[in-house]
Amino acid sequence: MDQQASGDHVLYSVEEGVATITLNRPDAMNALTISMKAALLEALEHARDDAEARAVLLTGAGRGFCAGQDLREHADNLDAGVGLDNTVRAHYNPIILTITGMGKPVIAAVNGFAAGAGASLALACDFRVAADGAKFAMAFLGIGLAPDSGASWTLPRLVGAAKARELLLLGEPVTAARALELGMVTSVVPGDELTASARALAVRLAQGPTQAYGATKQALDFSAAHSLEDSLEMEADLQDACAKTEDHHNATRAFLAKRRPTFDGR
Repeated sequence: MDQQASGDHVLYSVEEGVATITLNRPDAMNALTISMKAALLEALEHARDDAEARAVLLTGAGRGFCAGQDLREHADNLDAGVGLDNTVRAHYNPIILTITGMGKPVIAAVNGFAAGAGASLALACDFRVAADGAKFAMAFLGIGLAPDSGASWTLPRLVGAAKARELLLLGEPVTAARALELGMVTSVVPGDELTASARALAVRLAQGPTQAYGATKQALDFSAAHSLEDSLEMEADLQDACAKTEDHHNATRAFLAKRRPTFDGR
């Protein structure tokens, strides 16, 4: 197992084809400081480029997934006249784009409270496995801010425009059970089963056709902003690329031989 720390507050390891990124500031509910945001982006970029990683699992240490922006650091910045100091463009936007643009499946294991940008991190992932005690809060308006980290884009696509407006404007916490009803999460499991359940999903995905996963994500993102005609063309391009992969060739032979295919991600 390859393991490293991308800064003390963001941990990175790879095992069974799964890159696990852990927000590791449990005493502050994994609230994001400037240095932590830089370390998270570094870890995500490493996972993106790591040939050994074929799926990515994002989680938090301790009782919380991520409480969003560290407000103590932010208050100090306000006192110094710095404000947000362009952190949305410089930090949050690249983090979200790296998650959504990852050519590999990304799973969020939401172990506890996910608020503000922390909730947005989970929403940007392909799958969200939540502990039954987890809660989500679109808490931006509670501190007089607009949504960021992609929440205005991801949330309506998960729960619908009307419900997203309600969640963002009211900012009330959403339980894991309610999040499942709304479509915010993929599944809800007992807290003591979260790690095993999320990891099992990640390992399953890591054993799949990695390039086809990436192409599927690309097709979905493209179709969200393009016509059917353009989307059909994109599908054709992506299908041509996938048809050249070893995984496709091997899986086709396995199908004809009536055996289960194995995928190497190539």
